[in-house]
Amino acid sequence: MIAPVKREIYEIFGDLIYGEGLTYSLPQCVLDLLREKKLTFASAESCTGGMIASAITDLSGSSEVFLYGAVTYANSAKVNALGVSPETLEKCGAVSEETVLQMAKGVRLKAGSDIGVSTSGIAGPTGGTPDKPVGTVWIAISTKKYEKAFKLFIPGARDRVRNSAMLHVYDLIRRTVKDDLV
Repeated sequence: MIAPVKREIYEIFGDLIYGEGLTYSLPQCVLDLLREKKLTFASAESCTGGMIASAITDLSGSSEVFLYGAVTYANSAKVNALGVSPETLEKCGAVSEETVLQMAKGVRLKAGSDIGVSTSGIAGPTGGTPDKPVGTVWIAISTKKYEKAFKLFIPGARDRVRNSAMLHVYDLIRRTVKDDLV
């Protein structure tokens, strides 16, 4: 009786479904997937302030897949720790496609991981501008085969912006690995 309903749900939602059960989280899905594929990742975080690293290290076995996390909130940290170009920061700003791409690649190379991910955004409630309002977040992923950045707009309070950005990064890792882009 439940099988036809389950089948219909999978037909409707497709690859938006990453697992089943109340306790199966997106970070757990990524941990399992990376373990299975024997892959590793590292994170460079600005607006998420360590939430990506925290979400994976909350899980047993995370040391098999998570190599390195850098919270590079200040522009100087982005330059010194990740090799982001000062010219990029000057021309494009910290919350930009160019910056998060350099952050993701920089952390991947520094850690020696298969995957590098990054976030930079304006979580609010202050700091927004007409061009980059509160809730603007850029995320990026870097592998040897693939580099891509995505602009998100996440309305709501600071904690919602940060948590949603973190979950988007985990979904980006999941999809990149599933699409064999590592």
